[in-house]
Amino acid sequence: MGQEFSRALRVGEQIRRELAEQIRKLKDPRIGMVTITDVEVTKDLSVARVFYSVLGEGDIITQTQKGLDRAAGFLRRELGHAMRLRVVPELRFLYDDTELKGNRIDQLIDEAINRDRQSHFSDSEDDS
Repeated sequence: MGQEFSRALRVGEQIRRELAEQIRKLKDPRIGMVTITDVEVTKDLSVARVFYSVLGEGDIITQTQKGLDRAAGFLRRELGHAMRLRVVPELRFLYDDTELKGNRIDQLIDEAINRDRQSHFSDSEDDS
C-alpha cells in the first residue's frame, strides 16, 4: 500500500514538472501565466488531478480552464513521449484558489488590526 502511494507521489511530481514545461510552449491565447501548483495522481495512475493558478480573476480563469481542457489530449500525448509509463493518466485541470483565499485572510487580518488600532487610538484621545 505504501509503495503505491509513494509511486503516485513521484509520478505526480514528475507530471507537474513536465506539464509546467509543456504549458509554456502552448500557443493558445486563452492560456496565460499558468503555474502548476500540484498534481494528485490516483493509486492506479489512471487519473491526474492537475491544480493550477493563474494571474487574474473571473473571465481569465474561465478562459484558462477552457484552454487547458482543450489542450489536455495534446498535453497527455506529450507526457507519454516524455515519461516512461505504460498508461499515461487522464488529465483533469482544477483551478487552485488557495492563494486567493490566503490573500483574503491576510486582508481580513489587516482590516481587523487597523480597526483595533483606530479603536485604541480613539480610546486614548477620550482619556485625555
